[in-house]
Amino acid sequence: MAEGIFRHLVEQAQVSEQITIDSSGTSRYHIGELADERMRATAAKRGLNLTHRARQILTEDLEIFDLIVAMDRANLTEIRKLPSAEKYQDKLVLMRDFDPQPEDGQVPDPYFGGQDGFENVARMLERSGQRLLAFLMEKYALRPNGKV
Repeated sequence: MAEGIFRHLVEQAQVSEQITIDSSGTSRYHIGELADERMRATAAKRGLNLTHRARQILTEDLEIFDLIVAMDRANLTEIRKLPSAEKYQDKLVLMRDFDPQPEDGQVPDPYFGGQDGFENVARMLERSGQRLLAFLMEKYALRPNGKV
């Protein structure tokens, strides 16, 4: 859902031609599968269609992407175990580092809870995503439609 929400924010800001967004997990679970049905339903309420299929993060991702955003400390720890990860520590952040209401700094996994958990996570991702986008736009001097 993080990818879908952030992609929507980037499109609204008209900077989608300047930002590459991808999503991956740290484990092999669910590779090739769509997001949980409850997550897709939560996204659909926001006008988002989650079509991304799960994949596992690769060492190459650390080199390719300018920023690797983890949802929680456990995933961040797993990313740091990837070969050559020590060279890319400055690229590794938590999503809620950008949340104005960070609480414990982690996006909880709503999988084992009810629908309210998915709604709560969506709100966290929207808040965090807005601030992440503002950070990227400032850092890389991004302008709508690439205009200077």
